[in-house]
Amino acid sequence: MAGMKTIIVLAFLLASGILAAILSCALGSNWLPLLSVFTFLLAPFPNIICRRISGSTGGDYMSEDSNFFVVSGIGLPVVLNHSAIITDLALILSLCGGILIYTTILGYFHYFVEQPSDPYSY
Repeated sequence: MAGMKTIIVLAFLLASGILAAILSCALGSNWLPLLSVFTFLLAPFPNIICRRISGSTGGDYMSEDSNFFVVSGIGLPVVLNHSAIITDLALILSLCGGILIYTTILGYFHYFVEQPSDPYSY
């Protein structure tokens, strides 16, 4: 069972990630880096949907779709920076914000979502 310290750390990570993502957009006067945050927010959904449909045993093969969203969330600001649409500061803040938000989501699932036990283990 997760304690109060875990909740505080996850809240701090989420607030820091949202702050970095919004700063990446506001400081450059360009709101395109916010798209990478949306891809990080979509990343856990393939695993959630697969785990919900197939139970506890079939959730591993959907991690490829989650990896697609994570790599897209990292690659999108890099491509935008390479094409001179966003600045270097916006790139760094967007990557840091997206990774902090995704880490918060993973931490929430690790500490607060009960994982079903394997029915085939003895």
